[in-house]
This record gives sequence, C-alpha cells and structure tokens, in this order.
Amino acid sequence: MYEASGTIKLINETQSFASGFTKREFVITTAADKYPQDLKFQVVKERCAILDEYEVGQQVQVSFDLRGNEYNGKYYVDLSCWKLQASDGSSPAPSSSSSPGSAKSKSSAEPAMSDLRDEDDFDDDVPF
Repeated sequence: MYEASGTIKLINETQSFASGFTKREFVITTAADKYPQDLKFQVVKERCAILDEYEVGQQVQVSFDLRGNEYNGKYYVDLSCWKLQASDGSSPAPSSSSSPGSAKSKSSAEPAMSDLRDEDDFDDDVPF
C-alpha cells in the first residue's frame, strides 16, 4: 500500500470497454518535493463514481497499489487507487440529492477492505 497527497489537477470521464470493464483516471499534483510531480491514478469498476464527489483544485490523499503488466512485449505500470479522501481527513460534501439521514449517504461511508479488493481485480501470477 502506498499513499500520496496533492491537489487534483484533472478528472477524466469514465471509460467503458467491450468486455464490460470500466475505469476512470485522475491526476494529482504533489508538492512534497522540490519539483512538483503530476501523478496519474485510476479507479475501476463501481469505484469510478467516487470521483464525482471531488473537483479540480481540491486537496486529497490517495491510497493506492502499484499494478504492472506486460502486453505485446511492452511493460506498463498503473497506480490503482482504492481509497480517496480530502486531505483534512473529512469526507467530501454529500451531493444535494441525498439527505444526511438517508440510506444513500450511509452507503457512502468508507467501504470495508473486502469491498475494495476483489480477488478478480488482481493478476498476481509470478512470471518465474
């Protein structure tokens, strides 16, 4: 597990693929180093909707895993976000469509670890 914090620079639209897989990418700018870095993260499947609660310019903390794969002799690395929260530790403001006591706002509470990491999401086969 890794963590990074910074300011949201870009939030892309959700991408859907023929297989039914969906992903959404976003970029944060970190300011912890002498030279700020732009880091691109992705969320997949039903987690794509969590980005709807955030906006460009907002300070966030991202918990993520590194994912790597090979395709046609080329190697790729993805930063796979599994938790996103405002840097001050608070959750984002609820949308105006739900009242504070509704079941919908209760379902937006932090998910359990089993909800975040589905065994089907990972290809952990060791290549040797």
